[in-house]
Amino acid sequence: MNKFSIVTRIGIALSAMVALTILTLLASYWLSEKADHDALAINVAGSLRYQAYQYSWHVMHSPEQAPAVAQALQNSWNHSVFNRFEHEQSELTALYQNTQANWLAFQQRVEQGVIPANNLMVEIQPQIDQINTFVSAIQQDAEQRIRSIRSIQVLSLFTSIGLAFVIFYWLRTRVRYPLEVLTQAARRIGQGDFTARVKHPMKDELGVLASTLNKMNEAIGFMYGNLEKRVDEQTRAIQQSNVRLQFLYDTARMIIEHSPGYHDFTEIVNGLKVASEVDDIELCLITEAGNKPYLQVQPVGAPEDPCEGVDCSQCVNAGSGVSVQDGQRIYRFTIEREDHNYGVVVARCPLSEQISDWQQQLIQSVADQLAVALSLKQEEEQVRRLALIQERTVIARELHDSLAQALSYLKIQVTRLNKAIEKDNREVIEDVAEELKEGLNAAYRQLRELLTTFRLKVDGAGLLHALQTTIRQFSEQSDIAFRLDYQLESTPLVPHEEIHLLQIIREACQNAIHHSQGSDVVVQLSQDAENGIHLSIEDNGVGIPENAEKLNHYGLAIMQERSRHLGGNIRIERRKQGGTGVYFEFTPQYILERQSEPHPA
Repeated sequence: MNKFSIVTRIGIALSAMVALTILTLLASYWLSEKADHDALAINVAGSLRYQAYQYSWHVMHSPEQAPAVAQALQNSWNHSVFNRFEHEQSELTALYQNTQANWLAFQQRVEQGVIPANNLMVEIQPQIDQINTFVSAIQQDAEQRIRSIRSIQVLSLFTSIGLAFVIFYWLRTRVRYPLEVLTQAARRIGQGDFTARVKHPMKDELGVLASTLNKMNEAIGFMYGNLEKRVDEQTRAIQQSNVRLQFLYDTARMIIEHSPGYHDFTEIVNGLKVASEVDDIELCLITEAGNKPYLQVQPVGAPEDPCEGVDCSQCVNAGSGVSVQDGQRIYRFTIEREDHNYGVVVARCPLSEQISDWQQQLIQSVADQLAVALSLKQEEEQVRRLALIQERTVIARELHDSLAQALSYLKIQVTRLNKAIEKDNREVIEDVAEELKEGLNAAYRQLRELLTTFRLKVDGAGLLHALQTTIRQFSEQSDIAFRLDYQLESTPLVPHEEIHLLQIIREACQNAIHHSQGSDVVVQLSQDAENGIHLSIEDNGVGIPENAEKLNHYGLAIMQERSRHLGGNIRIERRKQGGTGVYFEFTPQYILERQSEPHPA
């Protein structure tokens, strides 16, 4: 039966139940059909006794009616209910035939007068007893059929119960239990447990399902294990990539925020060792004309200098590449930028190993960033040197345009004084003394202005704050009311533009304090539609004289010089409504840079 499927087995079980039910119904129907006329047969057979008594009575008391009663009795013996005795062979049939034959013989004897009337009651009694026996036999036969029907029903009931228990047991052992095992296995698989296995010995659908589930479980477990392994590998790779990217980001941020110092190189090399997973690594920095490193940096915990006693020029001048030396594989990554060689990063590994591509790319990226850092550091130092030279040039120019000329003028006056003393010319002596006094006062004032200029700076608060501080200082130093109209909040200015603007404004305000004789000064900074910067310093004083260059040529020359540095044009003129106006326009650097960008074709 193992070769049948579950559907076939269930069909057989249902067919057996239906067949048993049909057989029980057919047998019951057949027996009930046979017992259908048993009651009538008992009734007709029972009436034979009455008719036999009636016949004997009429024979004895009313002989003329005896034939009619005899005919009725004969009809009862030939009743259709007794027709079945003609086609079956049984004890009851034999009893019927024997009883009927005895009665007919008895009746014939009565009709022939063989049995006298006075002896009829005695002679009929055996016939009555035989009829009673026949009636009892019919009754027993009917009861036997009823018992057969009952037995068939009881047998069918117990057979149905037994078959139901068999089917229930089969369903429990062959269907329910395997389904529970399959369900538990499916739940374990759903929870991620791929070690569940299902054992089902049958070759039915559940056996095929169990076998398929086991194979699928093994396949999924294998794939899941490989997937977990791959996920772990990818996770480690991502973590390593994150470490490398974080290291590159930190290095780039260090370079952007400030030029790395010599102690920072050690930190970079330590980080490169961790990120690249190369233990033996070294940074060698050289000068442009040197053939020996001025700085060698190794990770913390590295052994002594591996290059000790070796000609460094062979490594430094060899360029990028890989070579074999002293049983080691040596990788060199040059630190170059714009045809300038700053040094080399050296990585070493045993001859039996190699540095992978990603490690080489990482080390080369760090070498390139170091080249950028060193280049920026060199450019920053160059810018500082140029700034220092430019600042010294500015100081020298300022001293030449102010104190040097004032001292030259005083020297000329001293020469005049010496000649006047020789000639004892009191008028010239007094005039020269007055000139010397005014010249010294002017030189002292110029010295203070130069000191203020050299100390002047625009701090992180910006130009507006510096102008507000300057206006406040001038207001405290004089009786003139200074007002500031600043409209450059959205204009980015570079530091040297802010310094020159501040110096021009200070110089113009100083001139207004010393020469304008006015009471009000307005400083205005704005930007026109073409993004040009406009500066105006206006006072309500007496106005600038025609020979202003001779009277105050130092301040005017300084303003002219600073305006040229900004590439603008400065005008100093008398206002029609009175007073002096200083007007300056220039184009800021961010506009010039944008105008110089190449336009797309």
